[in-house]
Amino acid sequence: MRVTDNYAAITPVILTFNEAPNIARTLARLDWASDIVVVDSGSTDGTITIAGRHPGVRVVHRAFDRHANQWNFAIAQARPDAPWILALDADYVLTKEFVDEIASLDLNSAFAGYRANFVYCVNGKRLRGSLYPPVTVLFRAGDACYEQVGHTQRVAVDGLLGRMSGKILHDDRKPLRRWFEAQVKYTALESAFILEADPATLSRRDRIRRMGWPAPMLVFLYTLFVKGCVLDGWAGWCYVLQRTLAETMIALAVIERRSRRN
Repeated sequence: MRVTDNYAAITPVILTFNEAPNIARTLARLDWASDIVVVDSGSTDGTITIAGRHPGVRVVHRAFDRHANQWNFAIAQARPDAPWILALDADYVLTKEFVDEIASLDLNSAFAGYRANFVYCVNGKRLRGSLYPPVTVLFRAGDACYEQVGHTQRVAVDGLLGRMSGKILHDDRKPLRRWFEAQVKYTALESAFILEADPATLSRRDRIRRMGWPAPMLVFLYTLFVKGCVLDGWAGWCYVLQRTLAETMIALAVIERRSRRN
């Protein structure tokens, strides 16, 4: 495959629900794509109107049940002539380096997918570090399937994974109220997953969470000093406080669930 054909072989897919503060910036970095699939689950804030202004966007509607089901539905919408999926949250903004790297990939190699690292942003300000993990964002549709894990989802790719050097910006500019609302739902799902899973199958992070008390303190110190957010001004403090609060909510939910069992 010639590198000039790479863009035509890739279908960006995006899940949306009231993403008007984000979707235009995400789509602006996809001007190289001729077919973009947006799977919306009932937006009422102008998301669909904004997405419809972008050439190449196909909006498909599906009622939300689980993230994994939503993603599996989304990747099934790719056309046969563009079998590679670029799976993006509505607050992911591609950097120029990432877009250029896509053009240089050998999509006929042994790799069935590629993972990317992220730069976390708070109101557009890039942080020195974050807890946001690498994500498999580019993969062949026929070799991938999403699975639900706690509040989130992971894509299982049948084949080798490569690592991209270009980074993606995580830049969510929805109101803080939306973050609180989402965190309540995430807390319930995550605490249930942590307590119901076999401890031997949990990651080190989730084993610490299962203990019910150390995670908030460790996350506060780790994000502030090890990740360098102490040097990022108010944006850094905002991120530290958000992550600490998120871990505190999960710890409280774990403790509450355990106390109800006794």
